[in-house]
Amino acid sequence: MKRARSLWGAKGRRASVTGLLLVASLAVAGGVASCKRKVSQKQCDELLDRFSTLVVKERFPDAGADALAAEQTRERAEAKSDDAFKNCTSEVQVDEHACAMKAATSEALIKCLE
Repeated sequence: MKRARSLWGAKGRRASVTGLLLVASLAVAGGVASCKRKVSQKQCDELLDRFSTLVVKERFPDAGADALAAEQTRERAEAKSDDAFKNCTSEVQVDEHACAMKAATSEALIKCLE
C-alpha cells in the first residue's frame, strides 16, 4: 500500500503510467505472482488505455475530446518506452486485469495491480 501511495504527487494526487507499470512489476518481484494465467498483449494495451483515460480525465476534467486524446497519446507513448510495460504479459494476471478494467479511478486501478 505504501508503494501505491508514493505514486501520487503532492499536486492534485496525480499518478503516472510509469507508476502503474512499476506497481505491476513490483507485484511480481514481491512474490505476489503465482501460476495463474497472465494477460495477453491486447489486454495489456486495454489496461494502458484504461489507465491513461482515467488519469487524463482526473487531471483535465473540463478538457475537450481533442485535448483528452492528445494527452492520452502522450501518456501512452511514455509507458511504451518503460521496461515495466514490456513485461506486462508476464506479470499481470487475468483477475488483476478484470479488476483494473472495472476501476472508476486511477488509484483504484493501481490497487487492483498490487
